[in-house]
Amino acid sequence: MRRFLYENGLGLFFGAIFLATVIGQAFVGHADFNHLQAAGRNAPVSLGRYVTSSDFAADVLENWQSEYLQFSLYIFGTVWLLQRGSPESKKPGEAGPGSDEDQQLGPHAHERSPAWAGVGGFRQWTYSNSLIIVMTSIWIASWTGQAIAGRVAYNAEQIDNREAPLNFISYVGSSDFWDRTLQNWQSEFLAVGSMAVLAIYLRQRGSPESKPVGAAHDVTGEEG
Repeated sequence: MRRFLYENGLGLFFGAIFLATVIGQAFVGHADFNHLQAAGRNAPVSLGRYVTSSDFAADVLENWQSEYLQFSLYIFGTVWLLQRGSPESKKPGEAGPGSDEDQQLGPHAHERSPAWAGVGGFRQWTYSNSLIIVMTSIWIASWTGQAIAGRVAYNAEQIDNREAPLNFISYVGSSDFWDRTLQNWQSEFLAVGSMAVLAIYLRQRGSPESKPVGAAHDVTGEEG
């Protein structure tokens, strides 16, 4: 057990704080929702009803979709784009998908390589791009879920205000949907861009996200 915890500490740590923050969001979101219910002279709802509501789902999914979009773009962008001096970038001259030898594909695969790395055709292409395929699929699914849940929550407010509800297409084109979306996108893009550029000049000893402390600022693609 100790070895398992040691070798999987990063994933377990973020999994634990993810669950803690989702639970925390459920409690504080429930309290805030009932505060608004009371202000509108409506009956409060239970915690169970709140966490299965469109309001909670929309709040959760609008954050999930922006995170997965961020990583999807970053994964794809770092294949082709460079940032001189950043450990987040490949070295100048190495842009692109790399050779089969570099990627240990086909005849260059070894006995411990994943099975689909050693075959050709569609299976090799799929596995070669499996990370971006899965991350993008999760982004599309969570963005779609945000749109569906957001529309239900928005229409509930419309009905409370005695205004006409919107169909799905109209909601996706509405300011409410894009306000929820863009306020998350801009923060994610700022964070990723800042990380790539700040890592040129700043260091964190022992982190693979940083260059060695003594590395020159213009050293690219070297991790500490």
